[in-house]
Amino acid sequence: MGQRDYFDKKPTLGQNNNALVTLFGANAFIFLTLVFLKIVYSLDYGSAAEPMFQQRILYWFTLSPQTHQLLEKPWTILVYMFSHYSIIGFISNMLWLWAFGYVLQDLVGNKKLIPIYLYGGFVGGVFFLLSANYIPFIHEKISGNYLLEGCNASIVAVAIATTTLSPKYKMFQHIGEGFSLWILTLIFIAVDISFVAFSSLAIAIAHFAAAVVGFVFIKQLQNGKDWSAWMNNFVYWIDDLFNPNKKHKRIKQADRVFYKTNEPIFSKTANVTEKRIDEILDKISKQGYERLSKEDKDFLERASKEAE
Repeated sequence: MGQRDYFDKKPTLGQNNNALVTLFGANAFIFLTLVFLKIVYSLDYGSAAEPMFQQRILYWFTLSPQTHQLLEKPWTILVYMFSHYSIIGFISNMLWLWAFGYVLQDLVGNKKLIPIYLYGGFVGGVFFLLSANYIPFIHEKISGNYLLEGCNASIVAVAIATTTLSPKYKMFQHIGEGFSLWILTLIFIAVDISFVAFSSLAIAIAHFAAAVVGFVFIKQLQNGKDWSAWMNNFVYWIDDLFNPNKKHKRIKQADRVFYKTNEPIFSKTANVTEKRIDEILDKISKQGYERLSKEDKDFLERASKEAE
C-alpha cells in the first residue's frame, strides 16, 4: 500500500468505492430477490409453494455437493456466498460482516475486503465440494438435496484476516476502555462452531479452509505480496474501458504495505522522525485511524507530503 493510498484509505458510508457497502448491497439484492420470488410462489401455489420454490428458484443460487449439479450450474461457486434464505441468517451475517469488515477497512483501506471475501468463499466452497465427494464418511451422510448457502465462509476469512492483522484493535471504546478485537473473534468462532455442529463436517472443513485463507492473505500482505492486486487491476482495466479519460494507476505486488517491519514507510527528514511515525502507526493498528488526535493526523499528513 502506497503512502497516499493509506492516508486516503478511509471511505465514508456514502462513497461509491466503499467495499463494505458494495458487499452489503450484493447480499441484500439477492436476498430481497429470493424473498420476493418466494412471496410470488406462496400466492400462486399455496401450501405447495415451499418445495416448488426450493426446486425451481433456490436451487440455482446454492452450492450443491453433487458434481453433476455443479456442472449444471457452475456459477454457484460464486453466487452461493451472496445468497441467503432466512432473514435471521441474513441479518446475523451482515452484522458480523460489518463488525470485521469495518475494522479491516479502517486498517488497510477498501481494496482488500472484497478480495478476502471472495477468496474465502471460493476456497471454502471448493473444500466443501472436495470433502463432500472424496471423504467417504462425509459423502455417505450428504444427500443429493443438501445445499450450502450464505456467506459464512467468506465472513470467517474476513474475521481471521482482520484479527491476524491487529488482534489488539480496540472496539467500543466509549464503553469503559473497550475490548480487544480478538475477544469478538472468539465469540464469533464460538457462534460459528455452534452453527456447523448442526450442519455437517463438510461445512466445518469449508470454514476452516476459509480461515486459513484469511490468515495466509494477511501474512503474504505483510511480506509485500498483495493477493488482491490482480483483482483490483482487473476492475481498473474494466473501468478504464468505459472511462478512457480516467486511467487508474496499476497496483504493484511488492513493497506496498506499511505493516512490513524490515523497512521504514517514510524516508527520514529534518522535521519528521521515524520514531513518532512508528508510534502513530502502532496506535492505528490497535485503535484505528479515527481514534487518532487531530495533531497525529496532521503530523501524518505532513509526513506524507514531505515523503512524496
